[in-house]
Amino acid sequence: MLLYTLVQMIDYLISVVSMVVIVQFVLSLLISFNVVNTSNNAVIAIWRALNAILDPLLAPIRRFMPNTGGIDFSPMVLIVLLRLLSILLNGLAASGY
Repeated sequence: MLLYTLVQMIDYLISVVSMVVIVQFVLSLLISFNVVNTSNNAVIAIWRALNAILDPLLAPIRRFMPNTGGIDFSPMVLIVLLRLLSILLNGLAASGY
């Protein structure tokens, strides 16, 4: 029972990190297409906070990924890896280990 609760908490954290990755992606699109103004202090504060949270997770992935030009696939790889971790942990909890 304790293992299942722990796995559920980790699964929730994985969901939160995945949502933060999606928010960073959307904000980067809005910034690159000049939909939001980067001279706005609130936008810059949110952008810096998101990068501070995600850079430690994305940097190792970026080191191993080949250079694809202007497209950064590391957020997508991170979401896939987090989802695989979630599936693995839920499978372990369901089997009783």
